[in-house]
Amino acid sequence: MTLSAADRKAMMDDMRSFDEPMPAVGIFWYDPEEHTLFGVRKKEMTPKMEEEAAERGLPFINYQRLHRQIWKEEHYRALAKNEPTKFKGDYTQIPRGRVAWNINKFVVFVGQWAKDIEPELTDLINQEFALPYFEFLYDEHWDLGHGWSGDL
Repeated sequence: MTLSAADRKAMMDDMRSFDEPMPAVGIFWYDPEEHTLFGVRKKEMTPKMEEEAAERGLPFINYQRLHRQIWKEEHYRALAKNEPTKFKGDYTQIPRGRVAWNINKFVVFVGQWAKDIEPELTDLINQEFALPYFEFLYDEHWDLGHGWSGDL
């Protein structure tokens, strides 16, 4: 689904007027045992973000932090506090994804791991990121074992 800039602005204005959660870009991991998202980091989308990106000629709005950065921080935070954590081992071995804005639509980057749970994952992403619409983009980078690991 692709909307014009005016239609998107009207939709977001309506959401604000009813005090609904605003769409957000961000990152997440998926826990296949609990069927939940965890480690979610997000930033609410604003019309200003889209305007600034357009002014700079950038059609892409993304959450600025990387999975490996968050994983490392959470891993060492839990170690320092001697707390149990899901942030252990190689972050690329846990299903993960990224929610972004790309040329008039929201996209969710995931690996092949997501194909069998797409309806369930769609619900979780809608709940967490308040996306009015989006499409999954499958890429090898997001497959289990791929990425830039080796930091831990």
